[in-house]
Amino acid sequence: MRLYSGSSKQFIEDTARNQISEKLRESFFSNFRYNPSPSEVNSWRASLSAMAHVFQLAQLMDHGVMLEYQLPQSSKRLDCLICGRNGEKRDNAVIVELKQWSKCSESDGESRVTTWLGGAERDVLHPSAQVG
Repeated sequence: MRLYSGSSKQFIEDTARNQISEKLRESFFSNFRYNPSPSEVNSWRASLSAMAHVFQLAQLMDHGVMLEYQLPQSSKRLDCLICGRNGEKRDNAVIVELKQWSKCSESDGESRVTTWLGGAERDVLHPSAQVG
């Protein structure tokens, strides 16, 4: 199950028109029968706007995009999955874990970083380890 899928061009357009968070909210309600929290909708709006900007800068206009893809037999969701072909014309996919952090720093723990979360500095799993 995914809350959004389309071309990278459509994703950029939906974001530029400020429609992406509403499309996700509607799809979330359709799948789960309740509304996502306002903080989740705001998070989608902010982080996906930044993601669309990255797509534009990298000129990724002919790729596929899935947002909030729920892994089979799990409650875990991927934030963003980008599909396309690499320079050798081979199928490729990249998973992006989006965060609302303003900064983070090294942690003593393996595969962890320190960031401000929930009113305090906390050690959390590094986004690349989370994707793995």
